[in-house]
Amino acid sequence: MGGKDGTAAVVDWSLAASTGARLVRGGPSVPRAEAELTVHELRELTIEAESHVRRLTGLGDQLPLRPGTVVDRPGWIRSAAAGLEELTGRALPGEERRMFGPLLAGGAGVQTGVLLAFLGARVLGQYDPFGGPDKSGQLVLVAPNVLTAQQALNVDGRDFRMWVCLHECTHRLQFTAVDWLRDYFADEVSRLVGGLADSDGLGSMLSRLPDTLREARRGGSDGSTGFAELVSSPDQREVFDKLLALSTLLEGHADYVMDAVGPAVVPSVSTIRKRFTARRRGGGLFDRLLRSLLGVDAKIRQYARGAAFTREVVDAVGMSGFNAVWTSPNTLPTRAEIGDPQAWVRRVHGR
Repeated sequence: MGGKDGTAAVVDWSLAASTGARLVRGGPSVPRAEAELTVHELRELTIEAESHVRRLTGLGDQLPLRPGTVVDRPGWIRSAAAGLEELTGRALPGEERRMFGPLLAGGAGVQTGVLLAFLGARVLGQYDPFGGPDKSGQLVLVAPNVLTAQQALNVDGRDFRMWVCLHECTHRLQFTAVDWLRDYFADEVSRLVGGLADSDGLGSMLSRLPDTLREARRGGSDGSTGFAELVSSPDQREVFDKLLALSTLLEGHADYVMDAVGPAVVPSVSTIRKRFTARRRGGGLFDRLLRSLLGVDAKIRQYARGAAFTREVVDAVGMSGFNAVWTSPNTLPTRAEIGDPQAWVRRVHGR
């Protein structure tokens, strides 16, 4: 598969999408009425959920309220592959894709498809800032996964669907209400990927990959530290740290908001949070191994660290004070400040 300028893509995204869609497990077997209710509520609840998020956060008051897109598992895989194709197409100019493409595209397409199949049975939803028909962003909710999780947790169906929508609508607002964030994220990804585009950088990264994966299997790192070791130059590490801090902020902020909206909107929120957190930590040996290799366990830790940062800053300076994070790239927390929220408060608010 070629890139938009006719050059070979680093990953054959069409192959990745078709492989993932073919391999992903089917959804739960439920009565048709229950499946239709889930789809209908997810689509409609995104509008209500975003209005609650706007009131709590003060973000996006003038933006239109839009429903989400509800998909099945293969639909999410195709959506994710399209968004990733757009992002990586920005990250690697044509000349660099020509260097990588012949070596990686087909094999990487199959491997990426396998990973998408694994994730496609687990992801509840996402906001992809590069997804959608016009590549301007799309909120996607995976109906069978939401239903599967709700049944496994044995919690109220509407409450759980609203809770999930609150999280994903927070992500949508982060990228739509903060007008510089989408381009900033794409530019930083481009800097990171572009820094690996020379053959020495790639070879050095790949030579350290087995040790990194062994460390992840043993649980000897937080998931981010090990993979940071694959990034060799000071400039690459700087960008990696920025992206890790940003991702932790975005996930933690969304996790904080979905709980902080409160029991008036999600009456069983405390039960859902308790059971969902326990489920995040569960899984059999093979599942936990795959999650570690894919960085899913590190992602789970991101939620907790980012939520703790958000909570402590809001407690210190209020929501309007917290929203200073969205002023510019310079007011985003650093990786060190994620673990020391008061340092961010001192730097940005002078207290």
